[in-house]
Parts: sequence; structure tokens; C-alpha cells
Amino acid sequence: MAKQSAGILLYRKTGEDLQVFLVHPGGPFFKNKDDGAWSIPKGEYEADEDPLDAAKREFEEETGKAIDGDFIALSPIKQKGGKIVLAWAVAGDIDPKNITSNTFEIEWPPRSGKKQAFAEVDRADWFDIATAKIKINAAQIALLDELNGLLNL
Repeated sequence: MAKQSAGILLYRKTGEDLQVFLVHPGGPFFKNKDDGAWSIPKGEYEADEDPLDAAKREFEEETGKAIDGDFIALSPIKQKGGKIVLAWAVAGDIDPKNITSNTFEIEWPPRSGKKQAFAEVDRADWFDIATAKIKINAAQIALLDELNGLLNL
């Protein structure tokens, strides 16, 4: 069975402009990647876990901020590797300079026998939809398009 992730597409309107909040994955593999590497805050969840609860948990783990509001379920997407992503949009605001992410540990450098810890998310930012479509993982563009359509923009 394909792995499943749940995430939050946080958005805000600034005047007439719609902006979305995206995160950049931490660690050595994404250090020099930008366009196409960003994502909504999301993560895998267990079969017995409520996906929306998992999405809220992952948002807090990756940003250090709890999230609440009127969540709008978006259509599931399938990423290139086969992972299914369930996402919810919610209006809100967060200061991207003040996020604190959980960490993960991997052997680095490879085959060195040394373990290093890295932030799961190394930075976050707000983007207008056109810029977000360049920055975000290509499969997640559908989430941006759906949100834009729902908000009639």
C-alpha cells in the first residue's frame, strides 16, 4: 500500500493577493535545492490515526506552532514516488522567521559511521500563488490550484 501523508495548506490574503505558507526540507539532500523542493507542512501518519489530527500534529512539529481554524478538505494528490497526500486549507498567519522544527538523525557523511541531526524544516516563507507554483513540489501544485478555485481568485 502507498504511504500516506497529511498536511496543512496555510493561506492568507494581503489586500487582493493570496499567499500560501510553504516549508523547505532540512538536511543535506535539500541544502542546495530550491525550486520544486518546497512543500506544505506535512508528514506520514498511521492507519489508525485521524488524518486531520495528523496534519495538525505535523504542522506543529515542523513549525513549532499549533494550528486551528476552519479547515477545508482538499482533493488528495499523488506525488511522484507514489505517496498519497491528504491536505486541508486553513486561513491564518505565522511569522516564518520564528519557526522551530523537530529534528531527524541520519548517517552523515554517507558511510562515515557518524550520525548527525538536522532540522526537518530549515526555513519557511509566504509566497504568492505564481511563485509558490515554482517553489513547491510539482504534484502539490494541484493543491494551490484547488485553493485558488475555492476562494474564487
